[in-house]
Parts: sequence; C-alpha cells; structure tokens
Amino acid sequence: MKKLLLFLSVLAFIAIFQACSLDPEKDTWEYYEDWRNANNQWLDEQAARVDENGNLYYNKYIADFDDNAYVLMRFLNDRSKTANNLSPKYTSTCDVKYIGRNYLDEAFDSSYTQTANGDSIYRVAGLSAVITGWAVALQNMHVGDSVEVIVPYSQGYGSQKYGSILPYSHLKFNIKLVDIPAYENKIR
Repeated sequence: MKKLLLFLSVLAFIAIFQACSLDPEKDTWEYYEDWRNANNQWLDEQAARVDENGNLYYNKYIADFDDNAYVLMRFLNDRSKTANNLSPKYTSTCDVKYIGRNYLDEAFDSSYTQTANGDSIYRVAGLSAVITGWAVALQNMHVGDSVEVIVPYSQGYGSQKYGSILPYSHLKFNIKLVDIPAYENKIR
C-alpha cells in the first residue's frame, strides 16, 4: 500500500511539474502559426491596398496615448458634413452601431441584435471599456461618421482567445458613431 501511495505521489508530482513547466505563450504561438501568418499577410495587403485613383484605401491612425497603437481606417461618409460634430474624449459615453469580422470576413459580433440602448445601439461607457483599436478609431471620429476599421491583433485581443476570436486575429469593424450621450464623464 505504501509503495502504491508513493507511486501515485510521484506520478502526481511529475504531472504537476510538467504542467507548470509548459510555456503557454510558446504553445499558443506555435499552435496558431498558420492562422497568425495568414492574418499578418492580410493586414499587410490591407495596409498597401490602393483605390482606383492610386490612393491608399485605408489611412493609418496612431493613438495619441501610445505611439505603437494604430488602426487602419477608411471613412465611408463625407467628413465635411460631420466635421463640426463632437468627437469623443477618452471618458465619453458613446452610442455606436457596429459589426465585427475576422480576416476571412466571417462576422463574430454585431450590435444589430441589441435593443437595450435603442435599435442596434451598443453603448460604450468610456473608451477604456473597449479594445485599444476601438479607442483609437472612436477618438478620430465625429458623431455621424461611419468607418471601416482594421484593428491589428495587438490593439485587439492579442494572443488570447476571446469567444470565437482566435489568438493573433486582426479584426475588421464597420462602426457608426451615432451619439455621445455623456461627452465627458468625471473620473472618480
């Protein structure tokens, strides 16, 4: 009986040691290598994409709060018509309509199924409540603007799986900034 108990203890120790010695980042990195490479190729293609006039299809917007954080954005509306409208501050509450897709153009999330804050409205209670890519995009928008935004994985969910979003996923969102019901919330 003592030998069996000792044997089981040794097996448990080995299992715990092996589990603790695994490098989950390396395993995720290797496991998603093909997905990561395909995403990176797609992002590079989008960054270099040009329209029929030879102009870049997307413009790069760098965050005011982090020089390494950026998104690629294409405005879908005439910006001269929204230029005098409010732009959110970092603490603003924003109402948006959106749909999110992965690089394969598969939808993973949408406000169009929500009704809590109005028809298809998603309420963002301060830009710190969303992924960094959204914060960058929204701060460069005015109420009424509609954009297509490419969010690099480092400004999205990073190397973590989030729901149906796989690690290292660059994401594409169509976002419309509908309103700013609380322009500047007080920080407590």
